[in-house]
Amino acid sequence: MSDNLSELLGRKGIHESLFDKMGKLAQPTGAPDDQELDVLAKEFLVGTANTYGTASFYDFLKPENKGKKVYVCNGTACECAGTQKALGETLQNHFDADEIGHMTCLGRCHENTAFHYKGKNYSGEAINNIDTILSSDNELNQDTYNVKANGREILIEAFTDIDTYYKPFLDVLNRDSAETLEEIKTSNIRGRGGAGFPMGLKLQFCRNVENETKFIICNADEGDPGAYSDRYLLEKRPHSVLFGMLISGYVTHANYGVVYIRAEYPEAASIVQDAIDALRNKGLIGDNIDGSGFNFDFKIIQAQGSYICGEETALINSIEGQRPEVRVRPPFPAQKGLFNKPTTVNNVETLAALHYIIEHGGAHWKGIGTDRSSGTKLVCLDSFFNNPGMYEVEMGTPLSEVVNDLGGGFKTGVKALQIGGPLGGLVPVSKIDDLTLDFESFSKEGFLLGHASIICVPDNYPIMKFIEHLFDFASYESCGKCFPCRLGTKRGQELSTKALQSDYKIDRKLFDDLLTTLEEGSLCAHGGGIPLPVRNALQYFNTELKQYFN
Repeated sequence: MSDNLSELLGRKGIHESLFDKMGKLAQPTGAPDDQELDVLAKEFLVGTANTYGTASFYDFLKPENKGKKVYVCNGTACECAGTQKALGETLQNHFDADEIGHMTCLGRCHENTAFHYKGKNYSGEAINNIDTILSSDNELNQDTYNVKANGREILIEAFTDIDTYYKPFLDVLNRDSAETLEEIKTSNIRGRGGAGFPMGLKLQFCRNVENETKFIICNADEGDPGAYSDRYLLEKRPHSVLFGMLISGYVTHANYGVVYIRAEYPEAASIVQDAIDALRNKGLIGDNIDGSGFNFDFKIIQAQGSYICGEETALINSIEGQRPEVRVRPPFPAQKGLFNKPTTVNNVETLAALHYIIEHGGAHWKGIGTDRSSGTKLVCLDSFFNNPGMYEVEMGTPLSEVVNDLGGGFKTGVKALQIGGPLGGLVPVSKIDDLTLDFESFSKEGFLLGHASIICVPDNYPIMKFIEHLFDFASYESCGKCFPCRLGTKRGQELSTKALQSDYKIDRKLFDDLLTTLEEGSLCAHGGGIPLPVRNALQYFNTELKQYFN
């Protein structure tokens, strides 16, 4: 049935997107009404259960979102910083309780106190100017943070101009696309958002499938709390992302690029659209680009609030207008992806790296970092650091250098670092000297590099409360497709909440069985990954946690 739905939903092409239309219908009130969903169902030849099922899943489409006027960030960085309770109390002086919603995360982890109002994100001292924000159009949503490199600047290198920046792309159009793919494979660039799968292989898989229609998707919906590198690239270096998508399209013979941008980054969507328009004006997208015979165009899809859409098959379902449930694999997206067509999904930072690789050659990128983890990595540091901000570091850089030299150490006592988002490892500060920023070092020590951004857990924040927060997040954001994740994350949240709020003791064997079931039975890394930080917590903070277990 899902294959048939994919065909129906793709019948009108990517520029007539059911999901996109739902988002536009939701803008006036916060959710489309049932009559509007019925009309869409008829237009796309699907049942009303399909349109309602989709709309009711997302934070910013579901009926409960109607009437929401302001949203408070409830991401882990803001949670650990302890700023959001006071923020919520201040907002309640200006809004009714049912007018206040939540967002996760707004990418303001460097200063917290983050909230969203009328298409803009605010943080830091902005709440002290709430009267001005509510009464006038202003620029109080602007934020600043440190942006530096510990070596050569690649991803954060200043943008020149379109003609200069896209010259390597025009040069590529005069060469065999197979040669360009080999350069990418030579670079050994690995995915910057999860397990680090080689990008060149992913592109080759898609290239090898014969089909007149193929898609390149930029996953700009990776909503891991603590990471604002995607926001930086989309807002400050959008052309690096678009360049990477053009190259990806050329080497896979794809003609469509979809930029799926999370709802929590509203400013990014308009900035990327302006960049696309600039490319169109220069004749760098469209049909027969520079007389090469290569056709490529872009479509921005704005997400509507769902963490699971960071998983590539859930993201594909979302773009189609289906519920963002994870797909069973195989088949993989390279064989059957968006609208059942061959599709390659890469995240923002991975795509942004291609400009350097194409301009300087794959061997140059391979020569940076370590043998198996090549190139540079963007690392975001939260507000507990003396120098919060985003840093571009060479792979293999000691974690201690990132924490102490670039970050300037901690402002207050910190006992652990969560690195790589909710599914990343929980690293005790005692392990900082044992780790280097690369995939192998983290794996060897029992952690996960992921996007590598860092959230600090302060000394006064209970680890059991942190476990509860992780399970609560995982349960809320589960797509519900598989039983282990849907039930297991909720059971973990219930157990940890009960232990925190009463004298209940968790059976350790039962808890271990729960974690194992999540790891081995979940369809994707959402349920399968959440046990990692929990196991790290049990291993390194047993003394603090043993009062909650028998």
